[in-house]
Amino acid sequence: MANKVHVKKDDTVLVLSGKDRGKKGKVLSVNPSTNQVLVEGVNMSTKHKKPRGKYQQGGIIHQESHIDSSNVMLVCDKCGKPTKVAKKILDNGQKARTCKKCDEIIDIVLDKNKDG
Repeated sequence: MANKVHVKKDDTVLVLSGKDRGKKGKVLSVNPSTNQVLVEGVNMSTKHKKPRGKYQQGGIIHQESHIDSSNVMLVCDKCGKPTKVAKKILDNGQKARTCKKCDEIIDIVLDKNKDG
C-alpha cells in the first residue's frame, strides 16, 4: 500500500527547510511511494543533456528536483497562510480537506473505493 502524502498536485506549498526555505510554489507531481513532491521553481538542479536525434537540442538544462513531502506545508487559498490539513466529513457524507487556521474547505476528497 502506498503512503499518504498531505499535499496533492496543483496545491500551493511553502518550503520549510533546505536551501529554498521560504519559497512558495505549485506542486507539479507527487510520488507517494517515496514521499517526495516536485515543486515548481524549487530545488533547481543542473543537468548536462546530450542531443539525441537530428532535431533535439543539447546543452545544460536547469530543472526541478524532488524534495521530501515533510519539508513542505500547504498554503490555504482563502487565508493565504501555511496550515496543516484537517479532514472533515460533510453533511452529505463526503470527506473534505479543510484549513486548520480559517476552517474553510480546501477541496472535496474523492474516495476511490466507493462506487459513484
